[in-house]
Amino acid sequence: MTAPVVTVAHAAAVTSEAAVSEVAPASEAAPAEAAAAEAPAPALLAHQKPLELDLASSSFVFLSTALVLMMTLPGLALFYGGMVRKKNVIATVTQSVAVSCVAGILWYVVGYSLSFGVADKALFGLPAETVNKFIGGFDTVLLKGVTKDTAFNLAPGLPEMLWISYQMTFAIITPALITGAFAERIKLSGLLLFMALWSVFVYAPICHQVWGGGFMGSMGVLDFAGGAVVHVNSGVAGLVAALFLGRRKGYGTEEMAPNNLIFVMIGAALLFVGWIGFNAGSAWTPDGIGAAALLNTILAALAAALSWKLVEWTIRRKPSLLGILSGLVAGLVAITPAAGFVNPTGALIIGLIAGPVCYVFASWVKKLLGYDDSLDAFGIHGAGGALGAVLTGVFADPAINSLSEGASVGTQIMGLVYTILWSAIGTLVILVICKFTTGLRVSEADEEAGLDSALHDEVHH
Repeated sequence: MTAPVVTVAHAAAVTSEAAVSEVAPASEAAPAEAAAAEAPAPALLAHQKPLELDLASSSFVFLSTALVLMMTLPGLALFYGGMVRKKNVIATVTQSVAVSCVAGILWYVVGYSLSFGVADKALFGLPAETVNKFIGGFDTVLLKGVTKDTAFNLAPGLPEMLWISYQMTFAIITPALITGAFAERIKLSGLLLFMALWSVFVYAPICHQVWGGGFMGSMGVLDFAGGAVVHVNSGVAGLVAALFLGRRKGYGTEEMAPNNLIFVMIGAALLFVGWIGFNAGSAWTPDGIGAAALLNTILAALAAALSWKLVEWTIRRKPSLLGILSGLVAGLVAITPAAGFVNPTGALIIGLIAGPVCYVFASWVKKLLGYDDSLDAFGIHGAGGALGAVLTGVFADPAINSLSEGASVGTQIMGLVYTILWSAIGTLVILVICKFTTGLRVSEADEEAGLDSALHDEVHH
């Protein structure tokens, strides 16, 4: 049941009038009320509407925001921290925390404006209308114009500050995912500069182009919760970064087994639970679409975990805990773009396909091409996100979501190709900038000693 709609501006006006009548004589209250009535309301920005508070939807998104934030801290931090060698645990966890700080603050400063604002000025000779197809404007820098009574135009029932907070959690986890690709060999200073530039010049434009009124959303690209915006984007960036930095010292010749599979298990479980806020929360309200996204998320994750395990069991003769957990995450990634567009049968099939596909990329393709994607950021997020994006076009069901009408595999592939190109080129340019400023890779001596002691002077017991 949908909660009653409350017009916040009206409620505030009633409260204000009551307060005036209590403290002022009637002769003074009337002019004060007249002046208040004549005062013009602040002009809304192009992306805003007056808030009409939907209590049920707002409560749902409040909870979803907390769940998605939990995916990064502590979920991803533990998941990645358990997979590296013991001498790099502290450094890996620190990266998740530090990236969260940088990405979150930049979201407040300029990221939200570039992602969901409207470009209203020409740029490089291009008219504002054309600019807005690729990037938002600067009208909401430092959240200028955002008040407790404003809402984003596509979600008028949610306070805009709640909408900003929810979207911030996506802006945080996306760059944090990249760190798995170059774990155990990057300088913290280089990482922070890279993530700052990447958040502004790669994540924000892709987010705007798909979700913020840009050209990919307009052409019909379906991405319910971030298959392209989050997973393909971060996975491709991770692959480019892994190739640019090169392989770890001893890669392929030394044992590099995870230091703590229990950390990995706990991290994966937190990611699984948090993903409910990630996918179902992207419905913005606890309705039938949100319920479908919830069920689809669980089904796809379980199916992918099982199919990965069966493939690994067949090939290696022994199933591993790391394998079934990797399959679980692969299913979550693959269903992300499709969660609110497909029916449960489609979700189950997507999960069953995602497990083997991501296993092949994380094992065979990586070995065949010889790159060192340390924690399989590309193998799981890049490959899984791309698979899910394409299969969204195959299994989109108008009976679940009317936006599925006219879903096209061709359109999904076009959006996918563009996302890959933007992410790859943008990431490469930023890596070059970082290499010649802060530097990127630690010294061989520091890498050999371990980043925990070399960079942080701390030890994980």
